Amino acid sequence: MSFATDSPSPLHSSSSDDFATFLDTALDSNSPSHQDEIQNQDDDDDDDDNAQSVRIKRHKVESIEETEASTSEGTVKQNLVVAEESVEVDVCSHPGSFGNMCIRCGQKLDGESGVTLSYIHKDLRLHDQEISRLRSTDMKDLLRHKKLNLVLDLDHTLLNSTMLMDLNSEEGHLTTETDSLEDVSKGSLFKLHHIHMMTKLRPFVRTFLKEASKMFEMYIYTMGDRPYALEMAKLLDPGGEYFNSKVISRDDGTQKHQKGLDVLLGQESAVLILDDTENAWMKHKDNLILMERYNFFASSCRQFGFNCKSLAELKSDESEPDGALAKILEVLKQVHSRFFDELQEDLAGRDVRQVLKTVRSEVLSGCVLVFSRIVHSALPSLRKMSQQMGAICLTELDPSVTHVVATDVGTEKSRWAVKEGKFLVHPRWIEATNYFWEKQPEENFIVKKKE
Repeated sequence: MSFATDSPSPLHSSSSDDFATFLDTALDSNSPSHQDEIQNQDDDDDDDDNAQSVRIKRHKVESIEETEASTSEGTVKQNLVVAEESVEVDVCSHPGSFGNMCIRCGQKLDGESGVTLSYIHKDLRLHDQEISRLRSTDMKDLLRHKKLNLVLDLDHTLLNSTMLMDLNSEEGHLTTETDSLEDVSKGSLFKLHHIHMMTKLRPFVRTFLKEASKMFEMYIYTMGDRPYALEMAKLLDPGGEYFNSKVISRDDGTQKHQKGLDVLLGQESAVLILDDTENAWMKHKDNLILMERYNFFASSCRQFGFNCKSLAELKSDESEPDGALAKILEVLKQVHSRFFDELQEDLAGRDVRQVLKTVRSEVLSGCVLVFSRIVHSALPSLRKMSQQMGAICLTELDPSVTHVVATDVGTEKSRWAVKEGKFLVHPRWIEATNYFWEKQPEENFIVKKKE
């Protein structure tokens, strides 16, 4: 069972999809019934091949024996080395395993090594060298089709779910407003009795997936378990157009409570991530676009300590044209365009993380910030966020300052900002700008007097 072919297919599909198809075909072709069908056809050819193989091996042995009888010891050793090397060429490198069987030669293997890719096929493990080869192949294929990889979180990014038992009295109206599961492509609120949950898709998500699929090969990666991940994939992608075998759950990761790109058959330099939780991607923050959390249900607000009514309780929702997914789609288009169209150097040497960093650094370019009496624990994060978006952060006032960031209008720096006609904004202005990748109107984040 060899997966060493590198030839491109007429239509692009990701390495994980190709590999899942390959495994299914390979396993079928090695089933007893299939072997019986082809055995009779191949017997004569096999006999000829085996006879020829025996003759060749016998010739090698005879040659070595003759050499031993008629040559010096040094020449004998040299010929033996050549013989050993010729044998080594035929030894399988065991690029991976399916259960305890090599995926290439079928040999039974002892022990486990490599990375488990159970989301592609149960019990599949690939060694680092084979993963590297597949990633290189995937990269060439992606670049040829002007695509990158996009990893999408589920909860609070593309949708929001809650247990039915956690719905409160103010959310009771939802039980009569759910959409049919017969054709989920026409709905956004679903009651899933078999898993005792209700799920609300984020506004604009279907348009987002359709448009993003033109630029990216997309994966789902969730901290939910695998059955939940597959249920959500059915709601988001009922036709199997976007994700296919690329649904990764916490059961498929290699580290507990962490997500990692080690289970992707894609180069890190060509991967973008959308997730509402930065700490889930400690090793891949440069690939991450942090999403504003979608908290439709009250249980989610409670989970994150928000002392406010949920969208469901308010009988409201995010805006389709101006919500988080619509804004991030524009960012993705910008990054994709710069990666493929604006840069002049060789495509193979490009890194989407650098492109993302450049786009981010332009958001607050030209802004000079001073912070006034911000909670000490929050200050480092706000300062770092501002600098990543291109702002200059000072500790003291001077005429170049454009914004004073504060929570109290009574501080000395706040009063200076009012007197000098500078912007006086709440820290939420920085956070909102970071989520939307666009400088937000300062008048929407006015600092109010403390009562």
